[in-house]
Amino acid sequence: METQKKKKIIYAWNYVEWGGAQIYYLALIKEVKKEFEVKIVCPEKSDAQLINFIRALDVEYEFVQTQADNQAAPNLKRKLQRHLNKFESEKSFIRYLEKMDLENSIVHVELSPWQSLYSLVKLARRTKVFITAHNSLPPVSAWRKNLWKAKLKFIETYKNFYLFCSNEDSKKYFSQYFTPEFVEDKISVTYTSVNPLEIDQALSAEFDRTALCRKFDIPTDKFLIVCVGQFIDRKGRWTFLDAAKKVCEISDDVAFVWISNSKPSAEDLQKAENYGLKEKFRLITSDQIGGDRIDLFKMFRLGDAYVLASFVEGLPISLLEAMALGIPSISTNINAIPEAVKNLETGILIEAGDDKKLAESILLLKSDSDLREKLSKNGRSWVLKNFDEREVARIAIKAYKKAIAEN
Repeated sequence: METQKKKKIIYAWNYVEWGGAQIYYLALIKEVKKEFEVKIVCPEKSDAQLINFIRALDVEYEFVQTQADNQAAPNLKRKLQRHLNKFESEKSFIRYLEKMDLENSIVHVELSPWQSLYSLVKLARRTKVFITAHNSLPPVSAWRKNLWKAKLKFIETYKNFYLFCSNEDSKKYFSQYFTPEFVEDKISVTYTSVNPLEIDQALSAEFDRTALCRKFDIPTDKFLIVCVGQFIDRKGRWTFLDAAKKVCEISDDVAFVWISNSKPSAEDLQKAENYGLKEKFRLITSDQIGGDRIDLFKMFRLGDAYVLASFVEGLPISLLEAMALGIPSISTNINAIPEAVKNLETGILIEAGDDKKLAESILLLKSDSDLREKLSKNGRSWVLKNFDEREVARIAIKAYKKAIAEN
C-alpha cells in the first residue's frame, strides 16, 4: 500500500527585520515538525542570528532574493519608493511561493489582508493560507476603516483562508470585521508564548554577571534596567530614555541597557547620546551577543528589572521571557499586555508615554525588595502557567489538521 505523503507547512515572510513574529513561528515549528514536514522561506539577507535559530530547528529552509522595504519614510518621495518596492517585492515573493507544491502544503505567511489582499487571494486560490494577527490595527479615518472592513469581508469569502490571533485582545478586535461563523470556525488564539524547558535551561546555565557586564561596558555596581526589542518609536524608546534621565537625576546607582535586534541609525544614536546618560545607558545589538538563545537570556538576567514602554504591541515575547525568568517587569497598559501584566500582582502597568510614572515605578522597584520578590514570583508563575508554547502549538496543529480535512 502506498504511504500517504505528509503535508508540509510553509512558514514565509519577505522582510529582513525580525522580532516577535519570527520567534512566534519558531516556537510553533518545534512541535509542528513532529507531525508535518516544515519549510521556512525568508529573505536571503536575513540577520545571521535569526538564521542560526532557524538552523537549530533542523528543518528545511530556503532564501528568497527579494525583500520588502520597511525603512522609515519621512517624506513623500520615500513613501512612493517604499510602496513601489512593496509591490515589486511582494509580487516576486508570491511567484516564488507559487512554484512550490502548494497542493500538498499549507502556507502560513506573514502578510495581512489590509495591506496585501491581492497576494493572499492568489495564495488562497491555490492552497490553505494562515496568517497571524498580533495586535489590533491603529486608529484611522472612517473611510480607511471601511476599506479595511471591505477587504476582510472579501478575504473571508475564500474558504482556504484562516486566521490565528496571538492574544485575546487581537481576536476581540478582529471579530468585529468578520461574520460570527468565521470567528467560530476559522479564528484560533495561538498565544505568543515561552518554552518552559528553555527558560529553565537559561536559569541553570553558568552565569557570571560581573564578567558579562564588563564585556559590554555595563556598570557592575548599579541597579540595572533592561529592555529587549527593536530600538524604534513604537517600542517607546524615547519614553524609556526620558524616564532614565529622570531616574538618574534622583539616583546615582541606576543604569539602563537596551538590547536591539536591529541596528539603529546614526541619527537615532546621536539623539540617544544627547540625553547625556553616558555610561548609564548602553545600547547593544543582538549580533554582539552571540547566536544562541541562552546568550540572549543571559543578557535578560543582567536586569534587576525589565521595562518595555511600548505604544503598540500584541503580547510581546520579550516581556513574557523576562517574566518567566523571574525579572520584575514594567510595561504599558495597551493591547494584550494586561493579559500578562496584572498591576502590582504580576508586574507594574503604566500608561504609554508616561515617562514620569515609569521613572517612579523604576524607583519603587529599586527601593522595595519585597515588591520585587512578589512580582518576580507571581510573574514567572503566571507566564509559565498560561503561555506555554507547547500547548499553543497543539492548538495550531489542530487548526492545520482541521483545514486539511475541509476539502
